[in-house]
Amino acid sequence: MFPIQNIKHYFSICKKSVSSVFLFVMVTLTLILNIPNGYAGEIFTKFPDPVNPQGKYVFYSHGFIVEGTNPTPKHPRFGVYQFPDIKKALAGSDFNLIAYHRPAQTKVGEFSRKLADDVRRLIADGVDPANITLMGFSKGGIITAFTASNLSLRKINVILLASCGGWIDSQPDIMLAGNILSIYETSDRFGSCQTLINRSKKVTSFKEIAISTGKEHGAFFTPRKEWVEPVLNWINSRP
Repeated sequence: MFPIQNIKHYFSICKKSVSSVFLFVMVTLTLILNIPNGYAGEIFTKFPDPVNPQGKYVFYSHGFIVEGTNPTPKHPRFGVYQFPDIKKALAGSDFNLIAYHRPAQTKVGEFSRKLADDVRRLIADGVDPANITLMGFSKGGIITAFTASNLSLRKINVILLASCGGWIDSQPDIMLAGNILSIYETSDRFGSCQTLINRSKKVTSFKEIAISTGKEHGAFFTPRKEWVEPVLNWINSRP
């Protein structure tokens, strides 16, 4: 924020002549909208620079089908994955969204290590782990679970969208930590995260929501209110 003496100085300069009206208006708007860079619902496709230590940061990891160069690929059964629209829907008014477009054939372990390093960078720059959320859908959810397991932070927030059951349940080394929200679609083969939660000893809190759109895995291909609204409500309710 501008020191008060600087504000008085700017206004004094701007009021001296009619020719400075434009400058006066611009400075006034700057003061009114003086929000730290990378705040108020900004979407990042790479690590934010600079980092706002007082900001909230949410990492969204997309599903497998988006890996590559096309942000809106079409699945023959589930339809178009609307990655750009999902990012817009998730960009909340009081947190920054970091959504990387992963390259084709991304390895889960390698990318989860990158995300873990990014979280550590945020923390090193002064961001409270309680203001950091890891969120992922399908393969992105598996990456998210690996990342949370790697970090093992009790204050971090984790959202798993249609990520549990089957393969991830068979990986005993994956153990979550922090505050966990799971959302799954009842018509999908991916289901409850309860088995994963039961073996995770550093879980601070756990909430699970089942939605029933009849869209199977495709329920998360678009920003449906059935999952977007509870996600935003949960993130915004974090202290």
